[in-house]
Amino acid sequence: MAKKKTKAAPKQRRPAQATTVPAVRTQIDRLDRELLKLIAQRTKLAVAEGKLRQAEGEPVFDATRDEEVLERVEKANKSDLSRGSVRAVFRELLSGCRAMVRPLRVAFLGPTYSFSHLAAIHRFGQSVELVPVGSIAAVFEEVNRGHSDYGLVPVENSTDGRVADTLEMFARLPVRVCGEVELQIHHTLLGKGPREEIKEIYSKPQALSQCRNWMARHLPAARTIEVTSTSTAAQLAREKPGAAAVASLQAGIHYGLGVLAENIEDNPSNATRFAVIGNHSAKRTGCDRTAMMFQVEHRPGTLAEAMGIFKRNRLNLTWIESFPIPGPNRGYLFFVEMEGHENDARVRRAIASLERKALRLSVLGSFPAAPPVG
Repeated sequence: MAKKKTKAAPKQRRPAQATTVPAVRTQIDRLDRELLKLIAQRTKLAVAEGKLRQAEGEPVFDATRDEEVLERVEKANKSDLSRGSVRAVFRELLSGCRAMVRPLRVAFLGPTYSFSHLAAIHRFGQSVELVPVGSIAAVFEEVNRGHSDYGLVPVENSTDGRVADTLEMFARLPVRVCGEVELQIHHTLLGKGPREEIKEIYSKPQALSQCRNWMARHLPAARTIEVTSTSTAAQLAREKPGAAAVASLQAGIHYGLGVLAENIEDNPSNATRFAVIGNHSAKRTGCDRTAMMFQVEHRPGTLAEAMGIFKRNRLNLTWIESFPIPGPNRGYLFFVEMEGHENDARVRRAIASLERKALRLSVLGSFPAAPPVG
């Protein structure tokens, strides 16, 4: 018996490859319309989710959810776009959706286009009210008094170490850490004229410190002058002949300065870690960190006993700093950060054990560990 012939499945046609600029633009315009339709659908669902969470008393900004979304789209990215580009696109989408539920106010150490400003944009996007203030203490006060929903403060730099003003404010005000941003810091030499005419270089002390070897090699005769921020330095470089600034590339663009040299930081892995402060901790993700602050008696062995608690509970410490307590009685506050969430059983046991030994203990908050951005 002859076998019955089966029809071959029809081959799917691939879109014809456009060969002219108008044809390519036509295809791009069509795809843009399709993307806008999908964005509208996603926005509607995201706003509905945000309003439901708001009705249940949950915060509008959820660092945990943001990280989950951004990590998932990065992994799913099959295009030639870089990881950072994909992250930036979705970050702004998340920011815009949040603003439709409730606008957020975020305080940071200004002026605009300081590295704190850039870190705030990386974390919250630009569909929020970004509020520059004059000091780290003012960021904490903004959040503590409820004038801002969140604040962003520098915690440590890979070259200069801890930021003492931030540690002091954690000891003074009861705010919570609910997120982090690790920003790769790339310094740019900015100015109006040619490099050989520079007589003065302005920047904040930390930025000058992070570029001192480069400046000693390339501009040994130039005088370095400390100012309150890298953005202030850029403003001065715009106004003074023979002056240059060490600041971000974005500050140079904003203030209309020329780029005299890029990436002049001595440490190519230079990064600053910022804490997002608010009035709550983030939810558990399984890849979290918990920050706390404690004081023990100032006698031999007490700190070793406290550190032993973390070892017994198999908690890996990712950060530890000491901070002197003002006053005649010598003593220290210890700031530690560990892997794990404050609701994890091991972390809860460690906190309970430490409370029995400590004169003072405050859990500063839990937050999802975030990858470096730059």
